[in-house]
Amino acid sequence: MKKLITAFLMTMMPVLVMAAGDGMHNDKVDIDLSNKASLQNGAKLFVTYCLSCHSAKAMRYNRLVSDLGMTQEQVEKNLIFTSDFSKKEDGEATKVGSLMEVAMQARDAKQWFGTKIPDLSVVARSRGADWLYTYLRTFYIDKSRPYGVNNQRFPSVGMPHVMWELEGFKKAVYEDHKGADGKVHKVISGFETVVPGKLSTVEFDNAMRDLVNYMVYMGEPALLVRKTIGVWVMLFLVLFFFVAYAMKKEFWKDLH
Repeated sequence: MKKLITAFLMTMMPVLVMAAGDGMHNDKVDIDLSNKASLQNGAKLFVTYCLSCHSAKAMRYNRLVSDLGMTQEQVEKNLIFTSDFSKKEDGEATKVGSLMEVAMQARDAKQWFGTKIPDLSVVARSRGADWLYTYLRTFYIDKSRPYGVNNQRFPSVGMPHVMWELEGFKKAVYEDHKGADGKVHKVISGFETVVPGKLSTVEFDNAMRDLVNYMVYMGEPALLVRKTIGVWVMLFLVLFFFVAYAMKKEFWKDLH
């Protein structure tokens, strides 16, 4: 019994750690995978601002045609900006059936950033939609960092604020809080815009919601289909239960 309890507790430890988190509150984002307009805008933002450095190797461009209601011409003209280096060293035109490979080559990423740039195919499943939404909206000016910015959700992140053109630049506003150690620490309580961007705060929040919405879809494109099939499977199992029970009664009636 003790071994069983120990095994159960060890199994639950990762869940408890994730639940504990780092003490920072994530902003809630409304994800709607049935909103194709939101997904299309999110796809545009992803290939414009993310696909320059980050790849999405588990995703193909042609799924945007079959799932998001876009035409092949729209995808080829508006969403494919990279070249395919998988077969030719000097690259060739990326086809609509190709994987969403990164525009930057691995050897350049290693030289420029000192590390491999992570693939974003399933980042929404590993981090969570609320985490991503908060992360994308909490960049602030920090001149001590290599790119001049830091992030409240991911302190000391090695990434520039790629959305600065849309959001602008903002500085952190600090408050003094007494920690568990009895010492006073400066904690970020909010942000103040220093350089405005092309979008208002509400417009930028909506754009980041669309981007996160697309990244959630990208993590499991068949999610809505799976849930629909799951409902029909559950209904079949309920119906099958009554059939199986009637068969059991019929098979065993002579033994009772």
